Amino acid sequence: MLNSKTIILFILILAGFAIQTEAKSLPFGVNAGAVIIDQAGRRIDARRPYERIISLYGAHTENLFSLGLDGEIIGVSPNEAYPPKAQAKTVFSYHDDPEKFMAARPDLVLIRPMIDRGYPQLVQRLEKSAITVVSLQPGTIDEMYVYWEILGILTGKQDRAEQMIAQFKHKVSEIESLTGPILTKKKVYFEAIHKQMKTFAPDAMAMFALKTAGGVNIAQDAQQVRNTNIAFYGKERILSHADEIDVFISQQGAMNRPTVALIKAESGFSAIKAIKNDQILIIDEMTVSRPTLRLVDGILKIGRYLYPQLFEGGDH
Repeated sequence: MLNSKTIILFILILAGFAIQTEAKSLPFGVNAGAVIIDQAGRRIDARRPYERIISLYGAHTENLFSLGLDGEIIGVSPNEAYPPKAQAKTVFSYHDDPEKFMAARPDLVLIRPMIDRGYPQLVQRLEKSAITVVSLQPGTIDEMYVYWEILGILTGKQDRAEQMIAQFKHKVSEIESLTGPILTKKKVYFEAIHKQMKTFAPDAMAMFALKTAGGVNIAQDAQQVRNTNIAFYGKERILSHADEIDVFISQQGAMNRPTVALIKAESGFSAIKAIKNDQILIIDEMTVSRPTLRLVDGILKIGRYLYPQLFEGGDH
């Protein structure tokens, strides 16, 4: 059996890149023979597209629809929100009995590393039943592009995946043409988890969104939490920049439910310039932290908040 170093070298030689994701333990990628290497180190022969897919992660589901699939998606995770038609699909959970999965006869189950680590018995049972399991969750923009390519290969939608990448890059370039020339850019504290006073790691998608929108991350010295997209910061360091923070942004999602009132009421936060000036933006985490085309929506929302006159009157 190949060890991890051999696998990494193999991918570097054949594909010219090695990408580390959420777990940072193994790269994921694809070689010229349409062999996918997922985040758990699985090697998947993808020369024939999969046609009966269960997605156990909302971003996978959204991207499958963006690739033009519908009937091929036979199951989705609980609490799917986008696109709306995903809510009509049969719901599957990693808490379900494996028999429920097998009764649906999927040929592919898409998961993410958290499921691989937390529910190995389910994963092993699926694989023993000859169901292909692929574990992916990109953490950076460059990883997102490869992730889209992999989904395209798995589903026979390579051309559409390339279009998604080109579309995203074009839109980002348009936005950067607006924000790039700004001489004095607004300084921002971007909150990831309010109760723990955590922000985002420098390479996180949320920070890409902020930078593209013309914001300057005030917490560039934040310490990354293990190998996640989250970073420690703490109230003391936030308040050390109180006079510099022009805008306070907080993502809102399942693990973080801030409100403007909650942020304003936080002890000590009344000293922050952004709080004094009511410059607080609550933004949906699905538009800043998920690897989908809607990341553009998040960038635009941040840009419009930071520089409303700059974005006014255009198609942006």
